[in-house]
Amino acid sequence: MGVHHWARQAIEQSLQGVEAQGFDQAMALRALLSAVIERSRAARSATDLAAELQFLADNLDDERDYSFMRP
Repeated sequence: MGVHHWARQAIEQSLQGVEAQGFDQAMALRALLSAVIERSRAARSATDLAAELQFLADNLDDERDYSFMRP
C-alpha cells in the first residue's frame, strides 16, 4: 500500500467517525485540512507549502487538459 492510498483510507475512517458523531462532513474536511496544514508547517517552509497548495488549487478541475500532457 502506498502512502496516498493509506491517506485516503485514513480520511475515510475519520469521516465515518465524523458521521457517527453527527458532525457536518464538509466542516470536518475543512478542519482536517487546517490540521494537516498546521502540522506541515513544522516540517516544510511556508513558501514550499504555499506553492503546493496553490498547485493543488490550480488543478482541481478533473476535466481540464494541461499543456504538458500529450494528446
